[in-house]
Amino acid sequence: QVELVESGGGLVQAGGSLRLSCAASGRTFSSHAMGWFRQAPGKEREFVGAISWSGGSTKYADFVKGRFTISRDNAKNTVYLQMNSLKPEDTAVYCCARSKLAVGSTIVWEYDYWGQGTQVTVSS
Repeated sequence: QVELVESGGGLVQAGGSLRLSCAASGRTFSSHAMGWFRQAPGKEREFVGAISWSGGSTKYADFVKGRFTISRDNAKNTVYLQMNSLKPEDTAVYCCARSKLAVGSTIVWEYDYWGQGTQVTVSS
């Protein structure tokens, strides 16, 4: 069983920054890509970004390119999402997820374990 626990969300003004963390249990963390998704009220879950098992490859949704950065520390079983230049439209619950694959995917059903999420609210 794999458990993912996010932290680091909160309330921030537009233009500010937050760093989300996702701590994973289980010994297979370093074998899997990890992804971040978000869901705003009344909207479907959407892909934010993903990082390969080694951290050597990342991919991002167009709306966060240049503002968000994903990284991971396999020794700590943790993946991070650094969010800069936040906008009110970034307000959502952010969840991390473990990919079934070694490389990141934008597709929800290619992820098998999900965290509960952490709320990010950006005020204007």
